[in-house]
Amino acid sequence: MSNPSQPASTPGDVVLIVDDEEDIRRLVSFNLDEAGFRVEAVDTGAGALTAAVRLKPAVFVLDLMLPDVSGTEVCRRLRADPDLADAAILMLTARGDEYDRVLGFEVGADDYVVKPFSVRELVMRVKGLAVRARERRLARGASDEGRRLRWRGLEIDPVRHRVTIDGGDLALRPLEYKLLAIFIEHPGRVFSRTELLQEVWGISPDTNTRTVDTHIRRLRERLATYSEAIETVHGFGYRLRDPS
Repeated sequence: MSNPSQPASTPGDVVLIVDDEEDIRRLVSFNLDEAGFRVEAVDTGAGALTAAVRLKPAVFVLDLMLPDVSGTEVCRRLRADPDLADAAILMLTARGDEYDRVLGFEVGADDYVVKPFSVRELVMRVKGLAVRARERRLARGASDEGRRLRWRGLEIDPVRHRVTIDGGDLALRPLEYKLLAIFIEHPGRVFSRTELLQEVWGISPDTNTRTVDTHIRRLRERLATYSEAIETVHGFGYRLRDPS
């Protein structure tokens, strides 16, 4: 029996498929349609951006290698649009090396599937992402004042994905936002690089840990006068200093 308090994908949730391979579009469209989704498909990045405004999809299935605008650039633009902030993005691509996976998550992807793929698994992943998108919509509509995260003059609104520093807006990239949020949620806790890769990037710990160090450095630069908030614990990892 389903839990009535658990969000679920809604019958008719819109999924937008963005892929320049006609066979892939047909295969994925057919199976998602059979699963109960409303499916639209386009073959260019420009077409995706236009359709996104009209359809407000719950989930994007987005190829990296498109003939005009790259999939990573499409992802960046989608994440920059407040009207599409709740949507989930699954990257579906033949490029499965570590660099491309990390880049996909860095620009805001929620999931990453490498071609060739299992259609059944893809449908299950899209269903899970539709649930995540619904959770975001529900959270956005709820009262969120008590959920705000604070550390001295830094404040995170987790519903609107908004960060302020001493009252002014602070623009962060998706992974920088996730890093800051996990630190502010757990002040004083030391996170190893392996833990951060798993919690923030959602990838295996065999990935080069310099990825973490690079993003910590960038986050410190953006925090400016609050750069000392994130402390290096030599031999272990990083933590957010106690605010007292």
